[in-house]
Amino acid sequence: MIYKKKIVVRLTSLSLIMSLALSTVLLSSQGNVNAQMSMEKTEAGRAKFHHLEQPLGLQIGVVVGGAALIALELWWFVFSKKQAHKAEAKQGVQELTITVDGGYEPSQVIVSAGQPVRLNFFRKDPSRCLETVVLPDFHIARDLSLNHVTAVEFTPEKPGQYTFTCGMNMFRGVVEVESPTVAKANG
Repeated sequence: MIYKKKIVVRLTSLSLIMSLALSTVLLSSQGNVNAQMSMEKTEAGRAKFHHLEQPLGLQIGVVVGGAALIALELWWFVFSKKQAHKAEAKQGVQELTITVDGGYEPSQVIVSAGQPVRLNFFRKDPSRCLETVVLPDFHIARDLSLNHVTAVEFTPEKPGQYTFTCGMNMFRGVVEVESPTVAKANG
């Protein structure tokens, strides 16, 4: 969660800086003041600036394109939240299958506290990074066989968010543990 907050802060800062720079370009283009200038040396050795005319449509296009790219980045990293899947209770065990193929799908799992959980990892991706799944909060590290289902079982006692990662900590998922009263109200 802290990692995601850092990304959001950095992207927001970058977006603000780019927005200010693009608005400066647009404002400076009004009143025959141009954003781009070239320099020439005069005989006295001083630099002399020349205005380079840019069409207003091009300047507006650059600003609109930049704003669209900023909006796309914000949507991708902040607002395109992955859908969480609730584990189904079967014979007293909450169970869900997670496909391991270039990441974890689903990457967000919802379970109830105090009940056993079985996450079935089906690994399709042959990369070495995804050959191990680690649930550090439950002290679990399990090797995943290629094209086989590997069950990982644990019982979360307290509500909260617990991450699971690949062996190299590059791909992540979250097990969101709800209190039993919240789970019954939502279920």
